[in-house]
Amino acid sequence: MMLRDPRRLLRVSVAPAAALAVAVLSSLSRCSLLEPEDCVISALSPYFGTKTRYEDVNPGLLLDPEAPRRDPELLEETCTPVQLVALIRHGTRYPTAKQIRKLRQLHGLLQARGPGDDKTCAAGSHDLRAALAAWPLGYAEWMDGQLVEKGWQDMRQLALRLASLFPALFSFENYCRLQLITSSKHRCVDSGAAFLQGLWQHYHPGLPPPDIADMECGTPRINDKLMRFFDHCEKLLTEVERNATALYHVEAFKTGPEMQNIVKKVAATLQVPVSNLSADLIQVAFFTCSFDLAIKGVKSPWCDVFDIDDAKVLEYLNDLKQYWKRGYGYTINSRSSCTLFQDIFQHLDKAVEQKQRLSLCQFTKSWPR
Repeated sequence: MMLRDPRRLLRVSVAPAAALAVAVLSSLSRCSLLEPEDCVISALSPYFGTKTRYEDVNPGLLLDPEAPRRDPELLEETCTPVQLVALIRHGTRYPTAKQIRKLRQLHGLLQARGPGDDKTCAAGSHDLRAALAAWPLGYAEWMDGQLVEKGWQDMRQLALRLASLFPALFSFENYCRLQLITSSKHRCVDSGAAFLQGLWQHYHPGLPPPDIADMECGTPRINDKLMRFFDHCEKLLTEVERNATALYHVEAFKTGPEMQNIVKKVAATLQVPVSNLSADLIQVAFFTCSFDLAIKGVKSPWCDVFDIDDAKVLEYLNDLKQYWKRGYGYTINSRSSCTLFQDIFQHLDKAVEQKQRLSLCQFTKSWPR
């Protein structure tokens, strides 16, 4: 939740304002399909960045994914929520078509080797290469970042947690005052629909949810200018997205010694020429470990290709890209988000003004005449 001053907004002793806004952003998140006692883990998980499973970040989800967890400093007796504005990641998704094509390229390199090509391999390397060659690809281009069933479950459970955590705001009377805004990305639209399904489950326990279009409050509203502001800022597009030199430091790191050592190591493991691999292919192989953990609930052989030192280098590569493309590398990166944050603060300011007017009205009525 993005709150400018949580204490100021929550520590008020008036009835909650009738306003609730929830926004769905297009970014990547992961969750496990497994029960807590069967949880499959990987030592690489802390280094997957935005491709980390929810449960790896918040282990409490393994115990009860629908149970809310409140900050002990926010005591119910002294804090009254006025408004909730949330920026919510979409649920677990498939790899994108671009990632799947790169993974198929890696798979093709493994499949291209004949059975007699492994004579010079060390035993361990041969076993791992054979396991990778036999491991099914499991992803097709039509999947292209779509929400998986676990992603729908992620969002339904998040809605249940928020509704339990803020019962006054999520009362049935406030249901149709909720504003759900999403980008046009299908995984975000579906995440919004799943969130509404979760609220339906909260209000109508035991009843199957109807189609989103048939629910009382309708479908999420699509607003790409607000939710995908980075696609609509011409200065950002010119100075960063379309600028061939904007990610110079990222490209330099890809060809630097740290990444090239990993490329050579993976080439030896796969028994393919170093020239057939690139930093981009290596990064996809690394993230495939995360995809398989999140979507299939299994630890694939791709997890065994890398060790912790490799993971730290690959994590840095991803962080470096985000720093220059979305983070503090260029001033326009943060300024491009002003439209979204202005919208958030306007909603919060309006809620505070409504609360103050209500308090003044109540004070005036109670003042002796």
